[in-house]
Amino acid sequence: MSTKQVAIFYGSTTCYTEMASEKIQLQLEKLFSQADQSVDVAMFDIKEHSLEKSTHYDLVIYGISTWDFGELQEDWESTWEDIKTLRLADKTVALFGLGDQLGYADWFQDALGMLHDELIILDCNIIGYWPNEGYEFTASKALSEDEAFFVGLSLDDENQFELSDQRIEQWCKQLVEEWESDSQ
Repeated sequence: MSTKQVAIFYGSTTCYTEMASEKIQLQLEKLFSQADQSVDVAMFDIKEHSLEKSTHYDLVIYGISTWDFGELQEDWESTWEDIKTLRLADKTVALFGLGDQLGYADWFQDALGMLHDELIILDCNIIGYWPNEGYEFTASKALSEDEAFFVGLSLDDENQFELSDQRIEQWCKQLVEEWESDSQ
């Protein structure tokens, strides 16, 4: 049996997205280990690693935070044009984002939605949509068409830090289930 390859690519200015990536990595490693599956979970800061590297993995997870009034995190902003060149057709992709739902209620998780919109046109299979429950915000570009889900895990370490670990744990279980059913 060959080892499946999972990679988390993130941009992080204040370390919150990096810390979330580390928690996701640990949770996935734990889940795969419990299931006796041979899976490597690598983590890459996009400031130091090209996004092109993500095309070499079986499951790719991208982490992004929204800044100020719906703006991209600086590392994502500097590599944004590279997204269009990624060969992700038939790849499985999941997304997570960090944002401030109270301080920036009109732009909550906008960068997550913008990243989703760039990736979806590349013919990848996006998994890990997350319920839009338990959040207080006015508007978001990261909502599904029916607005029932975010297009990826939504974290708010500014206002709901105490919920992040539980959300990450639930989301990782969901990812593993969706990825396994997608692979069959």
